[in-house]
Amino acid sequence: MADTTFNGVEPRKLSPALVLSWLLRGEVALALGVVSVLVLLILPVPAFLLDALLAISISASILILMTSLFIRRPLDFTAFPTVLLVTTLFRLALNVASTRLILAHGHEGVHGAGQVIESFGRLMTGGNFTIGLIVFAILVIVNFVVITKGSGRIAEVAARFALDSMPGKQMAIDADLSAGLIDQEESRRRRKELEQESTFFGSMDGASKFVRGDAIAGLIIVAINIIGGILIGILQHGVPLAQAASTYTIMTIGDGLVTQIPALIISIAAGFLVSNAGVDGSTDQALVTQLAMNPVSLGMVSASAGVIALIPGMPVVPFALLSIGAGILAWRRSSNARLSEILGIQDPGGSQPDTEEHISQTLAMDEIKIELGYGLLPLINDLEGRRLTDQIKALRKTLAAEFGFVMPPVRILDNMRLPAQGYLIRIKELEAGSGEVRLGSLMAMDPRGGQVDLPGEHMREPAFGLPATWIEDSLREEATFRGYTVVDPSTVLTTHLTEILKENMPDLLSYSEVQKLLRDLPSEQKKLVDDLVPSVVSASTLQRVLQALLRERVSIRDLPSILEGLGEAAPHSASLTSLVEQVRARLARQLSFAHRGDDGALPIITLSPDWETAFAESLVGSGEDRQLSMAPSRLQEFIRGVGDAFERAAQAGESPVLLTSPGIRPYVRSLIERFRGQTPVMSQNEVHPRARLKTVGMI
Repeated sequence: MADTTFNGVEPRKLSPALVLSWLLRGEVALALGVVSVLVLLILPVPAFLLDALLAISISASILILMTSLFIRRPLDFTAFPTVLLVTTLFRLALNVASTRLILAHGHEGVHGAGQVIESFGRLMTGGNFTIGLIVFAILVIVNFVVITKGSGRIAEVAARFALDSMPGKQMAIDADLSAGLIDQEESRRRRKELEQESTFFGSMDGASKFVRGDAIAGLIIVAINIIGGILIGILQHGVPLAQAASTYTIMTIGDGLVTQIPALIISIAAGFLVSNAGVDGSTDQALVTQLAMNPVSLGMVSASAGVIALIPGMPVVPFALLSIGAGILAWRRSSNARLSEILGIQDPGGSQPDTEEHISQTLAMDEIKIELGYGLLPLINDLEGRRLTDQIKALRKTLAAEFGFVMPPVRILDNMRLPAQGYLIRIKELEAGSGEVRLGSLMAMDPRGGQVDLPGEHMREPAFGLPATWIEDSLREEATFRGYTVVDPSTVLTTHLTEILKENMPDLLSYSEVQKLLRDLPSEQKKLVDDLVPSVVSASTLQRVLQALLRERVSIRDLPSILEGLGEAAPHSASLTSLVEQVRARLARQLSFAHRGDDGALPIITLSPDWETAFAESLVGSGEDRQLSMAPSRLQEFIRGVGDAFERAAQAGESPVLLTSPGIRPYVRSLIERFRGQTPVMSQNEVHPRARLKTVGMI
């Protein structure tokens, strides 16, 4: 027995279901449809089949018209040029098939070309084929001269403007992508939509010629059917002249109508499609919004119709009904507009705010924001002569003078989800601190760190976590007499904000703030900036150096000295650590003055030679990759030593700095900031020669 397999695989059997599923595929069905249309041009078609095909043609044209009416934008129907070509070809094939039936069976009577053609012919002629010819000619002229020509002109201009505006639209897409307003996926979507728009209007410009050619072909076919049919009927079938003229004219008019009416419908659909290019939403929404929403226009229509109704000889009823209807509609629109104005509701017929503008506004980020519970809203207004807003203004001035740059504005708003007496401080939309204050009370704190011995609500001060107590205002004098520090609620909140701002100063110094600092330098310093930025030091490197200084709470107010230090170090090293150390050495006078004690001396705690050697030997790597690698046990020992030394100094009333050698200072500081963030660490190069030192301990 022969093997029916191919390479060991049994072929699939062609079942009827498999063949049907294959034929129902979109591309196969379209190919079969086009081939069937071509067959209509060659093979004769029986009358019943022609009736069915004509019904399909009329229904398809109505579907196309409804689709054009209800789409929101032309690009939602990009297949229209292809549909226009297919339907035009289909109608021409039906014209050929109907002409064959009219010429072959016209002598049998008006039913020889099918019931659809007969019904349309009798309906249009109404017993007088001359009237039918005139009406048919008018329909063809309307389609050819008015609708098709106007649609073609609109499509031509739209295609021209779409092509001319394409470079500008592409540049706008690139600008939005560069600015970060859109991502890569949105950019590709917009470019594809722009390409589809130019291709669509270009295709519509050419596709409108199909309808125009269809109208011309319809006129020629009508002439052929009438003249040829009469000649065939008289000469070949011996039909009397009057009967032949009546029969063939009725069938020809019916044939022309049954093909030209779908052509007229599709022409109207094309007109709606190309004229909807500048309209937002579907056609019905645009017409209602732009025509029936203006009470003044409707009022003028009502008045005009009323005047015309009063003219002698004019029909009163239709114009009176129009006047009354337009007047009622104008009154309703006017009432709705006034109600919307009272309620603060935007008129739906008015200009809508741009959606993209709203989206871009949501991208805006508040650098500093304070959210208050509803019970703290009186802080914004005058509260015993001290407003929170005034204190924040004073705080920004103080920080600007102390650290050298102006903090971003502080936005204050309410938050109903917070406790009534609570507040929340955000830095770049992220929570940075929170707390509660008591309006009408005062916060009392013991400078020695102990608990306040006064009646009230005991709690922790939010900025430093020290023990504190909310006391009545009547206890102010007693608390002051006992040596307690007494502050009001707004000062508590402002103090907390101050510490948070100091901790987050590096993050608040953005690239734009650095550019603003450079622009605000005195005119005599502009030459220094021009020589260094960006030829020697880039603006981003300058930003990182300034952020590193602020991280250790070093003022950057002396920006010229910082630039000079960078100008000396940048040609020799690209390491950020080296640049920062060079700048700190340049700011020796400032650093020594900032940390001096009440007696004018700089209190210091030094590292023993053993620790200096231990740190120097624990450094591994080079350049930016250099890092501290010390045993955990030694690190714990160092941490305990630092804690003990600074504790003894604090008990002696001193606030010293930790003094190290220049090579290990950055690494000692990175270690200490993890457990004693407020402890300043200086190197020997940062001590000004005229500074008077006072050693208060050694680690």
